[in-house]
Amino acid sequence: MSDDLAECSRDLAPEAWLSHAYADTSVVTQVNDGQEAEPEDRWASCSASAPSIVFRMLDMLDVAPGHKVLEIGTGTGWNAGLLAHRLGPDRVTTVEVDPALSAQAAMRLKSIGLEPHVILGDGHFGYEPGGPYERVLATCSVRSIPPAWIAQTKPGGVILLPWESPWFCYGLLRLVVDGHGTASGFFSPHSAFMLMRGQRTDLRIYRDVVRDDHVPAESSTLLPPWAVSGDDWVAQFAIGLQLRDVWRTWHEDPDVEGVTSRLWLATTDATSWAAVDWDGQNSDRFTVWEHGPRRLWESVEAAYHWWRDAGHPGPERFGLTAASDGTHVPWLDTPDNPVPRLG
Repeated sequence: MSDDLAECSRDLAPEAWLSHAYADTSVVTQVNDGQEAEPEDRWASCSASAPSIVFRMLDMLDVAPGHKVLEIGTGTGWNAGLLAHRLGPDRVTTVEVDPALSAQAAMRLKSIGLEPHVILGDGHFGYEPGGPYERVLATCSVRSIPPAWIAQTKPGGVILLPWESPWFCYGLLRLVVDGHGTASGFFSPHSAFMLMRGQRTDLRIYRDVVRDDHVPAESSTLLPPWAVSGDDWVAQFAIGLQLRDVWRTWHEDPDVEGVTSRLWLATTDATSWAAVDWDGQNSDRFTVWEHGPRRLWESVEAAYHWWRDAGHPGPERFGLTAASDGTHVPWLDTPDNPVPRLG
């Protein structure tokens, strides 16, 4: 199992299990979509979110008696149980794409006398038979808002979802549906959820992007790679809103002479890539390699400088308008001030 995943059994270690179950932190409850894998190849595919973010999202959802709620991503069933307790089981529909998770959640909820409508299906399509809804809540992150969520929400209703760009997973988006095929609202900071399965991309630099016959163009930059892919989550969030098809990954100690660390960038269609090298000594100039029809590092620099020149705005100043035709327009402060689209 990977270094950050360790098994904890309720039967073998009940005290540790209880400690993890009631701690204010997320707990992984499934790996590799429930498929067998070697320990070193395991990755988290489902989790129970930290109680603090669960309660924060429910507060932002602002449910009221009589509301009908659609939840996307049943997971363990805890969130659906809270909603069912608040509104009544018949007012809550929860959709889960994983058959095992769906069955387990339904069993748990039934065992405590709460039986919301647990639907096995792809949450991308919502669940029209149970709608229309006053509230839609996603417990998985998305890179684009499915049109069905807007169509199945009543005018004035709220859609709350964790947001992700290929660059960075960060932020909650609270949309209000206008009844004319669009929904609009502001972001708020601090959240990281697993991506909706239907929106995943499985790309690796050396397997899918870089080829032996590629001859990249060489240049240099004064912008440190960690400024756009380090500890400044706000900067990364803003870059992700502008570069909507670019992802990145760090390569520490690559087998390249004179390179201590390398930041890789690539498009989600794997047609363009860039690498920014640090030699471990000089922090005022970095070597850049770029290949493909797009100069990705130039776009990243432009995105970063736009955000800096705008006054380093945080997520709460950004918003997004989504239309039922799949169009997404992020904006700063007001919808008539769109964020530049650089990819």
